[in-house]
Amino acid sequence: MCWRWRRARWRDGQTAIVTGAPLPLFHHPDYVAALPTGHSFPMAKYALLLPALADAGQAVALHTPDPMPQHWLEAVHDPDYVAAVLAATVDPVRERRIGFPVTPAVARRTLAVAGGTWGAALHALRDGYAVNGAGGSHHALPDGGAGYCVTNDLAIAAHRLISEGAVARILIVDLDVHQGDGSAVIFAGRPDVLTFSMHAARNFPVRKARSFRDVELPDGTDDAAYLGRLAAELPLLLDGERPGLVLFQAGVDPHADDRLGRLALSDAGLAARDAMVVAACRSRGIAIAATLGGGYAGDAMLVARRHAAGLIAQWKVAQEYASPC
Repeated sequence: MCWRWRRARWRDGQTAIVTGAPLPLFHHPDYVAALPTGHSFPMAKYALLLPALADAGQAVALHTPDPMPQHWLEAVHDPDYVAAVLAATVDPVRERRIGFPVTPAVARRTLAVAGGTWGAALHALRDGYAVNGAGGSHHALPDGGAGYCVTNDLAIAAHRLISEGAVARILIVDLDVHQGDGSAVIFAGRPDVLTFSMHAARNFPVRKARSFRDVELPDGTDDAAYLGRLAAELPLLLDGERPGLVLFQAGVDPHADDRLGRLALSDAGLAARDAMVVAACRSRGIAIAATLGGGYAGDAMLVARRHAAGLIAQWKVAQEYASPC
């Protein structure tokens, strides 16, 4: 292996020794936007991901994404809605559906996050794997946001990648505890971007969309049942549809202790899930770019640590298929 230890610095000047090949991570300061005091969305987890990775001893290669140009948002979402987002003039009814106010900081965030998912995908197409340290906003629909999602970075990035000829076919593998309804609606009927969502049947949204492939799981599904079903589903999709790229929505809200989940995965189960997805893709020569997706708890650092553990599991497997130095 071609790596060496180095010293990472984060909060309040603290340092930690991190080792190993650096995880390719797209991150931007605008990923964190201030929300009203006491808001339930754990926005801080995006800033805390870096110290969580450092605490776990994982070296990181940081990439700063460029903001996504406005016209690519308009290629997926209603232009009037996009204009309202960027001007921070989204109407109160839509803001209630989103779950938080769309401020100028939130507007900057949506451009940065979409740019990060696109950038991670391009990096993965070149090197096999990369991750965006935010994103997975799969509830945003063509006419507006919903469920803590302002715009759909997965859809924006996928549409741009296809339009610019970076890849011919994309599969969105969405393993958040909630169905990826926005992605399903945006790409319904398209043969070049396919959507696979495996989620809790009785969770948000109440009215489900129709993905290319949906797997609905009963409340309390545990590690063994979940991993068994994923092992039966994912290889068939990859072999049958042969995508050139997988966009992986790696939400950690299937965890048994998640505040908004109804499934019962453990820390080990989530890590095994992430490793399984990356192995299934890279063993077939398919590039994979991951996004964080959901994860909810009163302690934002706890959620950040769950995301970090998943990314470390993904990266460990991805390196097994990397070219030698």
